[in-house]
Amino acid sequence: MSGHSKWATTKHKKAALDSKRGKLFAKLIKNIEVAARTGGPDPDGNPTLYDAITKARKNSVPIDNIERARKRGGGLEAGGADWQTIMYEGYAPGGVAILIECLTDNRNRAASEVRVALTRNGGSLADPGSVSYMFNRKGVVIVPRASLTEDDVLMAVLDAGAEEVNDLGENFEVVSEATDLIPVRKALQEAGIDYESAEASFMATMNVPLDEEGARKVFRLIDALEDSDDVQNVWGNFDVSDEVMEKLEED
Repeated sequence: MSGHSKWATTKHKKAALDSKRGKLFAKLIKNIEVAARTGGPDPDGNPTLYDAITKARKNSVPIDNIERARKRGGGLEAGGADWQTIMYEGYAPGGVAILIECLTDNRNRAASEVRVALTRNGGSLADPGSVSYMFNRKGVVIVPRASLTEDDVLMAVLDAGAEEVNDLGENFEVVSEATDLIPVRKALQEAGIDYESAEASFMATMNVPLDEEGARKVFRLIDALEDSDDVQNVWGNFDVSDEVMEKLEED
């Protein structure tokens, strides 16, 4: 779990700075629109929307773009798309199981792009249910380390339903049941602790350790999947050591 989490947070941080920033913005905007459509346009009464907006703002998405997405999703402004969530299951090189979450207005296009990315990068689609049983739905809050200790974070969230706090280096990862995500996030806020993101995620129950070559292949496949505008999230049951991560970050 820690290897996957470290890779995900490092990748996300870099995406906000490099050529993929536009794609990151588009995915964050899409999240806001869907959250407003399903739970209403008022972030005070819609925790999912609140967290989607917070994440977008922390990634420097312009306020005007955020507001337009909120209004489109909430029916306050014309132009909202009919987004559908589709989950694909598959395998990456080395037998790594992956879940691919798409948010799309064109199911055929999404399916085609996922299939092409997999087959061109040594992966394959799996039958529904053959991979998902290896993952549990969890609430995940990423907290910047700043001057905090692991105990500071743990004490703030323990009574709110947090299951564990993981040290990811520059960040702490607070894991809970998905249903406890909002109480955990609020507990951090009440304790005056800033957080980077709070969202439901999938965590593997068992991980496949990867060496440098294996990690490169898996990351190449995930990058190809995430190049699709329809792919919103990719989760995998891989673990990468700190040593391998350092080598990959040098590239």
